[in-house]
Formats: sequence, structure tokens, C-alpha cells
Amino acid sequence: MDIQKAEQAVAMLLEAIGEDPNRDGLKNTPKRVAKMFEEVTNGMHQTPDEHLRVVFDATDSDVVIQKDIAFHSLCEHHLLPFFGRIHIAYLPKDKVVGLSKLSRVVEVFARRLQIQERLTSQIADAISEGVDTRGVLVVCEAEHTCITMRGIKKIGTKTVTMHATGVFRENYDLRREVLDLIK
Repeated sequence: MDIQKAEQAVAMLLEAIGEDPNRDGLKNTPKRVAKMFEEVTNGMHQTPDEHLRVVFDATDSDVVIQKDIAFHSLCEHHLLPFFGRIHIAYLPKDKVVGLSKLSRVVEVFARRLQIQERLTSQIADAISEGVDTRGVLVVCEAEHTCITMRGIKKIGTKTVTMHATGVFRENYDLRREVLDLIK
């Protein structure tokens, strides 16, 4: 990321809204905002592959579920945060991935300019492709500040998205069982 260019853009934005970027309270704001954007978009320079390489033998494993993975991301439409929880379930074949790696995959995709629907499917597809599974189910529940603080201004509104691959797409009963466990 070009930090200097980002700082200049923030200073220009402050000027555009009628502020003085050189006043005491704003002197370091362009630098802070540029550093913040560098941090919250660092997933753009990562791939999930590096996190999905650590696998362990588990020939008799059934469904693996990791619930309530907290995340935050930036809406690509308004550059405002959305945040919530992601739940991941997968049915391994012969190997399972290290549990912390599921959260790391979430971070890779959440730390990009995003929309929730794409975030949900990217996580499911990455796990489906990166780990030898019979299926993956990802459910994402999020609150979007572009809905709560501007526009319609409906505080507490949550959006839920889901993406299923393999057996979770084909077997409605298994999907229902997992969704009940996630609740």
C-alpha cells in the first residue's frame, strides 16, 4: 500500500468536507487513517493456502464445526465496517485442518474490501479446495454500519448468508442437523 498517497487522499477528504487537516485534532489523522486502512485490508496480500497446509490424520472423523468466529470487514460500497460471527462446518475425508487455521482463513478474506455474500462463499470455497472434504458449510451473521448509521438507519439489523459445498449442498437433512448445532 502506498501510505503517502493514502495520507494525501485522507487530507483531501478532510478538506472536501470543510475541515482543516492541519488543526490540532486532525494533524495526525491522515497518517492514522492510512495505517488503519493498511491494517484492515492486509488480507488483499494473503492467500488462504498457507493456512490450510497443516492437516492431521482423522480417518474416522465426523462433522467438524467451529462456531462464533468473530470478524470485521469493510463494505466495498461505502468503506464502512461490517462485523459479526462466522460459523464453519466441514465433513473431512481422511484429514482435518488445524482448528486455528479456520479462523485464519476467515481473516484472510475479511481483511479485504468485501461484500458479505462473497466473503461467505470465498471462505467455504477455500476450505473446500484447500482441505480434502466431503463438503463445507459456512454461515455468516453480520451487522452492517452502512445500514445502521446511514441510509435506512436500522440499528440491530443482521444479515445472514450461507454457502454450502459438496454433501452440505446435496443432503438437506445433514445441513439442517448442522444448522441446528450452530444455533
